[in-house]
Amino acid sequence: MLLSVIVITRNECANIADCLRSLDFADEVIVLDNASTDGTADIARGLGARVSVTHDWPGFGTQKNRALALAGGEWVLSIDADERVPPELAQQIRQVVAKGLGVAYEIPRLTQFCGRWIRHCGWTPDYVLRLFKRGAAHFSDDLVHERVVFRQGSPSRLTHPLLHYSYPTPSHYWRKLEQYSQAWARQRFESGQKTSMLRAGTAGVVAFLRSYFFRLGFLDGAMGFAVCTMQAQAAFGKYFALYCLNQKNDISPIPPSV
Repeated sequence: MLLSVIVITRNECANIADCLRSLDFADEVIVLDNASTDGTADIARGLGARVSVTHDWPGFGTQKNRALALAGGEWVLSIDADERVPPELAQQIRQVVAKGLGVAYEIPRLTQFCGRWIRHCGWTPDYVLRLFKRGAAHFSDDLVHERVVFRQGSPSRLTHPLLHYSYPTPSHYWRKLEQYSQAWARQRFESGQKTSMLRAGTAGVVAFLRSYFFRLGFLDGAMGFAVCTMQAQAAFGKYFALYCLNQKNDISPIPPSV
């Protein structure tokens, strides 16, 4: 078995079918579901994926390591349920795996926001390390914004993009923003980090200026302005959540979503 694809899910019935249909080039597809209540696991089984279910949520990094442990292929590709592998990328992945070239690969990712592909704002090019030989890498244990830990030099890069349908509506963005901000703040709080309201405000201003002007967000028009504004709110929000924890204000937990 050459290639395993791993996907972690929770209530992804709107995404999982299209995601799995884009993975028919793999030798096996593993879906590790976190107690979905919308039929995600059944949809995945119906499309031929090997499905396991967990009832606890340890955070994104640990959950992806659980999925990685289930993979049997020589190579592993990790994608999210709201991502798609287009035919051109699938062919390039097949070629790399068949030839056994390299050990790990970053893939450029193109993200859609409210129906519009965002090509600036710091979102493009967005290289993500997703393809690697099993045993050569693992995921960090972060609750959110986990990363692939790879210590064997610099990864190579593929050229065709992974398509990311992460934010079909503003409500999706706000929901993820709230969940990620609180998870980030709790992780930093537990590690002893402190912040101030000035730091939160500065983070928001800097995030907007960087993404709108220095990363050319203005070239994406109205949606570029919206993305940069929301990035500023995200930067402010995570530090504000940490500030509240520092002040001993409790933030009610939100059920995880992936």
